[in-house]
Amino acid sequence: MSKQPGYVRFTLAQRIEHFTQLVSFTVLAITGVPQKFATEPWAEAMIAGMGGIELVRIVHRASATVLLIATVYHLVLLGYKLYVTRTRLTMLPGLKDAIDAWQVFAHNIGLSKVWPKMGRYTFEEKVEYWAFVWGTVVMAVTGFILWNPIATARFLPGEAIPAAKAAHGGEALLAVLSILIWHFYGVHFRRFNKSMWTGKLSEEEMHHEHPLELAEIKAGTAERPVDPVARNERRRKFVPVAAITSVLLLTAVVWFVTFEETAVATIPVQPTVQVFLPQTPTPLPPSPTPPPASSLTWNAYIGTLVATKCTGCHGEAGGLALTTYAEMQAGGAHGSVVNAAAPDASQLIAVQTTGDHPGILSDEELERIRIWITNGAPEK
Repeated sequence: MSKQPGYVRFTLAQRIEHFTQLVSFTVLAITGVPQKFATEPWAEAMIAGMGGIELVRIVHRASATVLLIATVYHLVLLGYKLYVTRTRLTMLPGLKDAIDAWQVFAHNIGLSKVWPKMGRYTFEEKVEYWAFVWGTVVMAVTGFILWNPIATARFLPGEAIPAAKAAHGGEALLAVLSILIWHFYGVHFRRFNKSMWTGKLSEEEMHHEHPLELAEIKAGTAERPVDPVARNERRRKFVPVAAITSVLLLTAVVWFVTFEETAVATIPVQPTVQVFLPQTPTPLPPSPTPPPASSLTWNAYIGTLVATKCTGCHGEAGGLALTTYAEMQAGGAHGSVVNAAAPDASQLIAVQTTGDHPGILSDEELERIRIWITNGAPEK
């Protein structure tokens, strides 16, 4: 029995790139998720088991740096495929992907017996790829904000930092769950796909997963014909541009991770400092010197006393205001607080006799208020 031919699915460079992203993503998840739930016992145990929060944060940032470098490599490689080799954009989603998704859904719930025929990349693989692109952008932007909060606060409102923290943690959790549920099921459980390790798929696997691509390979139309001379000319132009672009992007990565130091080091726990707290309360401003009882008026004494003891709460902010004689007479929602010639019927006296009013008057001051009201509460 002859062995089935193997069809090259991924090159060695692509497999190394995938392995690098796999390792960096896994380390980011293991070190990042416990930080998001840092107050939970299981998260505290994980952080302690990994050597403490300082080491966890360093490893997390090192993995993020590796992921950024892998992203730079992927962008340069993508440019090479598009410009030099003129590779077809088989990862771009299209209408057929939406139709395939519906047919798979209908097949899974028993409405259709037909499984859609797919090409180089299935709609599931495209969703995963573009989700990874979107996640990388979100994590890079929010990661920069969290890594460089002081610089961020110079250009954006302070609210951007906790917002970035929420987005960073939420996107990370979404990415981890999508890998564990979507990717693991589609690649490892439903039908174990070894192409990212071996680089190849058998004809049977190609017929099951990518029948349209298999048909194109057999027909000789899977790849665009490329003029070697034109390709070499494009490569000659591309290499210096790619080199300069790579240097600029890698410089941006270095700038990203070294721009600010404050977010890298955890502030050490400071020793307990005995705070000086005087036992005596802060004295209130001295009350005005009262005139003789016969000459008590709002202008001569009562207004100053009320301003000292009452207008801190009963100022101009609404409600009962006592800053002027007219406001004292007008009162608040329950009418005037002063009933001329009847001190015992005045609200100003009543609230002071309970003993729990914030602006409490001394016995001498309250007696002066009583005499003033008894005399008719004159203004002048």
